[in-house]
Amino acid sequence: MTTENLAERLTLYGTAPDTEIAALVKETGLERVVAALVDEVLFRCDDPVNTTPVDIALEVGHGEETHRTVLRMSRGEPIRVIGGDDPSVVIRRHLQFALTDLVRRLYGPLHAQHSGDFTDVFLPDRPDDLSRLRDILDSTHQAGGTLLSGCTAQAPGLGALSVRYGSDKWASFHWYTQHYENHFAKYRDRPVRILEIGIGGYADDLGGPSLKMWKRYFHRGMVFGLDLFDKSALDQSRLRALTGDQGDPTALRELAAEHGPFDIVIDDGSHENEHVRVSFDALFPYVRPGGLYVIEDLQTSYWPRFGGTSGPVTAPDTSVGLLKRLLDDIHYAEFDPKPDEPRTITQSEVIGVHTYHNIAFVEKGVNGETSIPAWMDDEAWKALGAITPEEGREEAQSR
Repeated sequence: MTTENLAERLTLYGTAPDTEIAALVKETGLERVVAALVDEVLFRCDDPVNTTPVDIALEVGHGEETHRTVLRMSRGEPIRVIGGDDPSVVIRRHLQFALTDLVRRLYGPLHAQHSGDFTDVFLPDRPDDLSRLRDILDSTHQAGGTLLSGCTAQAPGLGALSVRYGSDKWASFHWYTQHYENHFAKYRDRPVRILEIGIGGYADDLGGPSLKMWKRYFHRGMVFGLDLFDKSALDQSRLRALTGDQGDPTALRELAAEHGPFDIVIDDGSHENEHVRVSFDALFPYVRPGGLYVIEDLQTSYWPRFGGTSGPVTAPDTSVGLLKRLLDDIHYAEFDPKPDEPRTITQSEVIGVHTYHNIAFVEKGVNGETSIPAWMDDEAWKALGAITPEEGREEAQSR
């Protein structure tokens, strides 16, 4: 089993019984499972604030077996795994978890209670220099809090995560995360698959801030990013950077067939109006029913250099023109006269279009509502006690 497959399977075990977790450990081995969990913990941890280095031994037990990982924490440095206890480090702490408890802490429901499911060995050795006791106690407490911040499914809101990881979706050129919070909340506890077109950073920088934001927000999610440039150095547990051209529909369909279907697709790519349309047509079939397709930066519909239309009314081949077409598709059953050809996928499966300043959310489902029966003529309406539109206009004019 690959590391990527193990990470994906673990996202499903947050609500699994102990027997299924035990079967996974038997199949994979405790060391590999713990390594995947530690990798997830380190990604979620807050930045260390302790000024004096602290080594924490994280011990994870399963049955009669225990695996131990020693982590070094110090302000201004990334948390790192070290080989073992270092006698030169004065401050050491041990935290012990049962494997099943740690799995549920990471991948279980957001609001589950987890008090009392770990053992803490605080300062196992008496410090030689008691004049440093206050600093030692403070640093130990802070480092323990940092580690526990990573042992939870809870996360800040998207606004705070956007700032933390450097995404431009909040408090920059855009104010998108408030709308993302509104539409994404119902997916947050699910093992979702997300594809974002456009990783950022252009050719000279890896980018990836939004991908990390999605990974932290969706604690059970698998996150994929697509970029024209190779950003595979960003790859980590639950996050994969793919290389491809969003203007190539064949490549998009092949990508989606391999890594989809997706619960959420976000287009934050080139913002070229043609690319937006090509990507939507290629990828919308690979969005699961109940999922969302998001289009960012609709302003380029009005910018000719991106293939947009200057002036107050956009052309049909722009991003906004696409959304207008989808609104017509939702109302396919109301067309008069009724079309003879079969419904298109968007006429059958688009059930909502929510548009805000420069961002839109397209809902996928079953657009199965029918129209008023064709035989409901004026005579039938009168039989129900209604008046015809013409009679209504005449009555209004007489008042």
